[in-house]
Amino acid sequence: MEIVREVARKNAAVIFTKSWCCMCHSMKALLYELGASPAVYELDQHVNGPQMEWGLRALGCCPVVPVVFIGGALVGSAEDIISLHVDGSLKHMLINAKAIWL
Repeated sequence: MEIVREVARKNAAVIFTKSWCCMCHSMKALLYELGASPAVYELDQHVNGPQMEWGLRALGCCPVVPVVFIGGALVGSAEDIISLHVDGSLKHMLINAKAIWL
């Protein structure tokens, strides 16, 4: 779990994904479209992927991917991100975390 928290603290926006996951691809595309350049950790291709996956599970992430952290805080899964985008608060979260600038 500590490796996940460390990664989240060091980056304004982080997304944990798997390379074959279509929802992961969609969440990355959404963040890019909003102007963010999140740190992307493909758990199935990263050397510490299994440890990160266990860390995400320990934090209560289910499903494990995609999972987004903004400003060091766990924001949630694809469903959470889409809800925040629809109500307009995702962009504000990214701005406040300095993941995007206007």
